[in-house]
Amino acid sequence: MLLHKRVLITGSTGGVSLFVHQLARLSGAYVVGTARNARLEAIVREAGADEVIVGDDLEPARAYGPYDLVIESLGGNALKSALSLLVPGVTCVTLGWSASPDVTLDIRNFMPIGGVTLYKLVMLAELDRRAASEDLAWLAQLVADQQLRTPIEVEASWHDIGEVAQRLQQRQFTGKAVLHLMSKSI
Repeated sequence: MLLHKRVLITGSTGGVSLFVHQLARLSGAYVVGTARNARLEAIVREAGADEVIVGDDLEPARAYGPYDLVIESLGGNALKSALSLLVPGVTCVTLGWSASPDVTLDIRNFMPIGGVTLYKLVMLAELDRRAASEDLAWLAQLVADQQLRTPIEVEASWHDIGEVAQRLQQRQFTGKAVLHLMSKSI
């Protein structure tokens, strides 16, 4: 599906985007990711990005586009910019708005593109349309075959959920957090 296609992924160091990068690469896409700062660039490349745009401005991504698919998780100006980087007739999937929920669009910027779809991915709605079991089995097999890495950066007791959630919201770590329900020393 994505073989030789160009994919732009924003918010590349987030837990979901790290998976999206790997899946896009496995599909044969040319992947461009973003990183808030140069310190995070290596993480994005390791996840599968061919190119990394450092900083909040997506304008440098134009040099690698136009894109056949955008996976956008920042919202705000990033979403506004990403929509202008698509080829006609394709989709921008938005996963969230970690930078800003507010987007101001000048519709005239999209008139030359045509046919662009903005799709808000909501997991509960997706589960109403399609059972997750096949997709989860496929992902589990990719993990078992070591084709999909699960970047766990934080492990803590579930009693520390408030602290871990705060660190996640403050972007103090990339990847996933695992909360243990029982002590690991059992």
